[in-house]
Amino acid sequence: MQHVPEIDALELLAAVVRRGSIAAGARDLGITQQSASARIRGLERRLGLELFRRSPQGTHPTPAGETVTSWAEEVLAAAAHFASGVEMLRDEHRRELTVAASQTVAAHLVPRWLVALRARQDAAGRMPTAVRLISANSAQVADLVRGGRADLGIIESSRLPSGLAHTQVASDELVLVVAPGHPWTGRTVELADVARTPLATREEGSGTRWAWEDAVRERLGHDPAAPAIELPASAAVRSAVVEGLAPALLSRLAVADDLRLGRLREVPIATEPLTRPITALWRGGPRDLGPASRELLDVAVAATRRDG
Repeated sequence: MQHVPEIDALELLAAVVRRGSIAAGARDLGITQQSASARIRGLERRLGLELFRRSPQGTHPTPAGETVTSWAEEVLAAAAHFASGVEMLRDEHRRELTVAASQTVAAHLVPRWLVALRARQDAAGRMPTAVRLISANSAQVADLVRGGRADLGIIESSRLPSGLAHTQVASDELVLVVAPGHPWTGRTVELADVARTPLATREEGSGTRWAWEDAVRERLGHDPAAPAIELPASAAVRSAVVEGLAPALLSRLAVADDLRLGRLREVPIATEPLTRPITALWRGGPRDLGPASRELLDVAVAATRRDG
């Protein structure tokens, strides 16, 4: 392949033949006549052929030049097809998005955002983004994004992982819930009383657990009591509370149906509301947020404002 010229040399060759002069061909490609002449001479040396005859009347291809130009046009057509195909693949890739979200977000927020995203894209006549959703705890979400297995991460945590760009898209409230008939039912309890009570909690790495532990440390200056039980999912924690095993601090989003149906009771805490940010994570810096990720976050922020 040592005699195959660069694409830009073939483009110049075709332009000079098409326009009948090196100057006109150079103008078409946005280069100087001097640079174009040097490229043509370099092309002739590389091929070992005289491609043009120069005269006061213009630059005309030799028979060899005409043959090479016809081959060059075939190569240029194939290159254009290649570029078009690559761009199509890029478009397809941009319409695919892998989102890793912590459990509360994955269960209660992302599905609504995806419906809104599809509606926006349908209304604009665009192909909908194909979204793959991975549910994990906040620490695992950060690892998935950092390792390139997810394009976008969304966590509900008071702790932000290092090495990732981030932006807050919403907020969430933690509420204290107990089983009906629990001694705290119908009361307002002190934060210190809750902090010294073993609770049903999520596992280490959960944003829900981190938010509770960080709030206690910040407001009371010490760690909360060790958990009564650690469970891997919010649904399991809710079940433990319903069975009377222990109270729990859970997202209001996660317990809304249980409170409405009376399976759980909310207990007010005599302190400022326990809130935590819902934060999007991605690799790189602010400018590295992909277009599909950006559009999903735009939808998320709009939904949060609307709901608020």
